[in-house]
Amino acid sequence: MVCGKNCFTMWMNRKTDRIFLKTLNYVLNVLKFSPSTNVRTQSTRKPGPPRLSWRLLFFGTDQFAVESLKLLNLCSGILNVHPSLLPRWRGPAPVFHTVMHGDTVTGVTVIQILPNKFDVGPILNQEIHQVPKNCTAEDLGAALATKGAHLLLNTLMKLPEKIANKREQELKGVTFAPKINTSMSWINWEEQTCDQIACLCRAIGSRIPLRTVWMGKTIKLLDFVGKCYTSDERNPGSVYYDKDSNTLAVCCKDGWVAFRTVLLNKRLTAADFYNGYLNQTVKKNTSSKPAQGQFVSQKGRTEELQTNTWRGQKKQ
Repeated sequence: MVCGKNCFTMWMNRKTDRIFLKTLNYVLNVLKFSPSTNVRTQSTRKPGPPRLSWRLLFFGTDQFAVESLKLLNLCSGILNVHPSLLPRWRGPAPVFHTVMHGDTVTGVTVIQILPNKFDVGPILNQEIHQVPKNCTAEDLGAALATKGAHLLLNTLMKLPEKIANKREQELKGVTFAPKINTSMSWINWEEQTCDQIACLCRAIGSRIPLRTVWMGKTIKLLDFVGKCYTSDERNPGSVYYDKDSNTLAVCCKDGWVAFRTVLLNKRLTAADFYNGYLNQTVKKNTSSKPAQGQFVSQKGRTEELQTNTWRGQKKQ
């Protein structure tokens, strides 16, 4: 048997590590494995109905698991613990996409799979998890890792029953969760709403800063504050310095969002960016207008992101 926690690896910390090790210890005892050899110990028992012969217990990342499975002749079966309610968000980054797309409900799924075919097998066990408001991908991933450990233990304790009652994944509602990359961090001010930008920041902001273009140069937007309220009506991408909150306010599709810090050659506070760049640019144009500039969207990159993200839905 192979039990994978592939999608949870990035969320592991001391607390979740202890839970997985405790789970592993229980599993070894229940299935009568010898920890020193990873081979199931022989015991004398009365003849009876044939029992499932699980041959191996394995925990690893997606990349390591795939390469390892190529070398194994597994005839008993493979279990995978996946942090989403399959068939939604198949793929290597379900937690990021759950937060990125503002899902209010997610969960953990234990499935039976074949070697080299992940996230499409029959469901043995599944548990719903409500997504807390304004949670980050890190917070959600840690919570699902804990829930996944307990769900895996529950599945293994009742394995014959779970296998007998397994169900195939539905054909409807399939979405794909590709790995996160820098192309996802480009903001399209004309197309993305305040809520969408907030979700994007909570999903990937701690790993990949949000990006836009200022005067032909890439600028990274840091320390996201959230939606800000103003009566000004300007074009998407318009940016001005709000002295009261010491933030840069940027106009998007349906309102304004604010950031406290940017990275342009070096880390700059909102006031630093205003004094060194924004105010100087406006002065060159006209002295009668307030300190306002323009962030430019990278439309090609954001359109590519949307196409890749929803590829799974189009294949329904």
